[in-house]
Amino acid sequence: AVTTFTVAVNRVYTQQGEKKEEVSYIKVVVWAKMAETCGEYLSKGSPVFVEGRIQSRSWETPQGEKRSAVEVIAERVQFLGRAKGSKQEGGAETEPVDTQTNVPSGEDAPF
Repeated sequence: AVTTFTVAVNRVYTQQGEKKEEVSYIKVVVWAKMAETCGEYLSKGSPVFVEGRIQSRSWETPQGEKRSAVEVIAERVQFLGRAKGSKQEGGAETEPVDTQTNVPSGEDAPF
């Protein structure tokens, strides 16, 4: 199994005395049992810790346009709880869940 999700990474900084916030969106690719677990437990806004390697790839669209992407190939995903305002049945917050798996090398990726 394989799944992808996007992580929003917030950066707060000060520029000329004014507080600014910048958001970067990082695509994460997850394989095997870890992909199934992510599909079951992650939802929009869920806090998550991802550890993995950076991979860049490029391709050409059917229209001949060149595209490229940088993504994280997850080696470890840790669920840090539910999204704000989200509760499990019974009203209990979820405990962190740590999941790891062997990740195929970039040469084995089907894209």
